[in-house]
Amino acid sequence: MPRYELAQLNIARLAAPLDSPQLADFVANLDRINTLAEASPGFVWRLQTEEGDATGIRDFGEEYIVNLSVWEDVQSLHDYVYRTAHTEVLARRREWFERMDEAYAVLWWVEAGHRPDTAEARERLEQLRAHGPTPAAFTFKQAFPPPSGRPGESADGFADPCPAT
Repeated sequence: MPRYELAQLNIARLAAPLDSPQLADFVANLDRINTLAEASPGFVWRLQTEEGDATGIRDFGEEYIVNLSVWEDVQSLHDYVYRTAHTEVLARRREWFERMDEAYAVLWWVEAGHRPDTAEARERLEQLRAHGPTPAAFTFKQAFPPPSGRPGESADGFADPCPAT
C-alpha cells in the first residue's frame, strides 16, 4: 500500500438551480459518472451524502457544488478525468456552470487512509490561488510527486491541460 494518496477538489458555480431544466442532463448523469469513477483503476474514495453524491454539500456557498475525492496517484485521476466517459460531461460544463476567473480545482498528497474534509480542501485551494502550484497544492499541468518521492510519479505535469490553470 502506498504511503501517500492523491486528494482532489474541484468546485463549480451553478449556472442555474440544481433542480432547473438547464441542469437536468447534469443531474441525470451524476449516478453514471460517480459509478464510473468508483470503478476506475486507482479510485479510493469520494465525498458523498446519504443520497450518494455531494450536491447537497454547499460548504463553498449555495451557488457552488463540490467534488472531493482520493486516488492512488495522479495518473489514475488523470486517466479517469480525460480518458473515460467523464470527458462527455466535462465537455458540456459551460452549459451548467459559470466560468470562474480563479482556480477551482486543486490536487494534494495525503497520507494513505486519510479522508480530507471540505475545510482542508478549501485551505489547499486557497494555497493554490495565493501561491500557484507548489508541492502542497498543485494542478495536473504542474503536478508534484508525493512526499515519498515514489518512483513513477512525474513532477513535469501532463499533456492535457487542466482548466483550473
